[in-house]
Amino acid sequence: MGKIALTKDALLWCMSAIYLFAFVSLYSQIPGLYGDNGILPARLVLPVDSKPELKKFQHQPTLLWLLPAIGLDVPNGMDFICILGAAISLICMISRRMRDAFMFAALWFLYFSVYQVGQTFLWFQWDILLLETGFLTILLAPMHLFKWRDPVCRHHDSIMMWLMKWLLFRLMFASGVVKLTSMCPTWWGLTALDWHYESQCIPTPLAWYAHQLPEWFQRLSVVMTYVIEILLPFLFFSPIRNLRLFAFFGQILLQVLIIITGNYNFFNLLTIALCISLLDDQFLGRNNNKNLSANQSSLMSRLMSRLSTTISLVTYAGMVYAMVKYFKLTINTKQYTVESEIAFTSDEFFEAIQVAMPYTIGFGIASLALEVLSALWRCLSEDSGFFNKLWSLFQCLIMTFAAVGMFTISLVPHCVVDRTAYHNLWPEIHKMKESTDFLHLTHSYGLFRRMTGVGGRPEVIIEGSYYPESGWKPYEFMYKPGNLSAMPPFVAPHQPRLDWQMWFAALGSYEHNKWFVNLIYRLLDGQQEVLDLIAHNPFENKPPKYVRAKLYHYSYTKFGDTNADWWKRWNAQEYLPTVNKDNLMEYVRKSGIIKKVKKPKKGEVTEEPTLAKEVTVQIRELIGHLPGPTLICSLFIPAVIMSYFF
Repeated sequence: MGKIALTKDALLWCMSAIYLFAFVSLYSQIPGLYGDNGILPARLVLPVDSKPELKKFQHQPTLLWLLPAIGLDVPNGMDFICILGAAISLICMISRRMRDAFMFAALWFLYFSVYQVGQTFLWFQWDILLLETGFLTILLAPMHLFKWRDPVCRHHDSIMMWLMKWLLFRLMFASGVVKLTSMCPTWWGLTALDWHYESQCIPTPLAWYAHQLPEWFQRLSVVMTYVIEILLPFLFFSPIRNLRLFAFFGQILLQVLIIITGNYNFFNLLTIALCISLLDDQFLGRNNNKNLSANQSSLMSRLMSRLSTTISLVTYAGMVYAMVKYFKLTINTKQYTVESEIAFTSDEFFEAIQVAMPYTIGFGIASLALEVLSALWRCLSEDSGFFNKLWSLFQCLIMTFAAVGMFTISLVPHCVVDRTAYHNLWPEIHKMKESTDFLHLTHSYGLFRRMTGVGGRPEVIIEGSYYPESGWKPYEFMYKPGNLSAMPPFVAPHQPRLDWQMWFAALGSYEHNKWFVNLIYRLLDGQQEVLDLIAHNPFENKPPKYVRAKLYHYSYTKFGDTNADWWKRWNAQEYLPTVNKDNLMEYVRKSGIIKKVKKPKKGEVTEEPTLAKEVTVQIRELIGHLPGPTLICSLFIPAVIMSYFF
């Protein structure tokens, strides 16, 4: 692989931007989600007791334990953390010299701190992926103490970049395999995309058009998804640059198509950032071949070029052959379609995965060993003094130790897709993984495991009323489907976490979503912080006396329908029976979401707010009311412009 100085810096810049999206998006929702009057008050996760803060921190490592020392309670503390995280992200985006291990360690710990109290609204795979990628970014970023100097590229950077590729491999490979190991009939029948575009959480307007594509094209798209997610990841570690670039463009194509048809916050951008690890500086415009001698360029490079071209063509031909064989691809010349069908059984697939998993581990070990040996050789062969060589070698050995450790514990989540491989791992590896679980350094992934919404997406509609006999009025959420004529939005990279949880709530029952009952109580109480998370409150003067929830099934309208709406719905049934505040009072008292405010006694001196609290409150009053997408754009666009000049 060629030089990666520009590539590494591009990846660090992208991680800075993604951290900005994550912190700002969360910041805009803190009062309604985690405030004292929110749906899941964060103070309940950090109970007040007599234990020393240090012991509390050891049990649950989060900066929120320490912020009361500067006068910040839990909600203000979360505001402070997100503001600080956004500020550091902006600095890292603007200044290349500031993109170092210390800054990214701060970003990782800040996000880790809010994750500790995030509860169900932060338990998404992309939040875990951001923590894992963020930790690897700390190892990749330079230890840059002297900010007035430009950071230099180090020989062991390629080892850390390899860890990024390994994470990308695990993410994509597992996401492809679990679609078949789940035994979901839509994935096995190649009909998943017949339902995906309308059943995903928050579709975009283009998803409506993608849903109208012919069935044969949808089936072929599922086949291509399997190829991109299961086969192409093996090319990530290819020594042949053309194959790596082919795998890169395949992944980018998939991520871009997901971005334009679905609002998956910063997840796809984070995956694209990981894909940068497949590139080199030559791709980004820097020529790495200037130092080649004339003989090398005329003879050796020609031979290597022809060999790599031959291997590449054989690889492409093999992939086409595998697609035709295992998915029965045939061209229907009469109807101008491509017919497809899975040509292997579930038993054959499980057997193939069982055989392949040990090879993926061995492949990873061999690839990492080769990368380490190459880095060590560069350290020994560099044209510098003895002590510089010794220092480079020492750094390389330290990073090799860290890389081997990260790779070892990652084998546990990697093998989750196959029970045999999982149980065949040495017990010591499982123990190593368990000892680091509290830091969330590595995790298993598997997106779109089963296709939901087959036959119509379930959607919960919350309604309120002063008097049930006089009719009901619906609450309109900002982004999730509700109003049949409302166009689906573009909202990424912002993640409206309440809208997302409403999607999950529709897949189950309110008994299994305790936060939903809290939401209903906040609506009955007319809590403004929660109402700010909703697009339209039909009860502006005073809250309703009664609230209920109904479950509908939604599907897209089609081309040619006389109805101009985007959606149609049917089959209304009860999700939550009609309740009032009295019905929920016993529950909310036990849950502790009602905070008892102590009024100061006459003559009692109240504490003056600290500078940190005053600044945090002022920033909240100044920009906290802005919608997430607006706030993100207002910070991201100036940062991009400024980064061009610095």
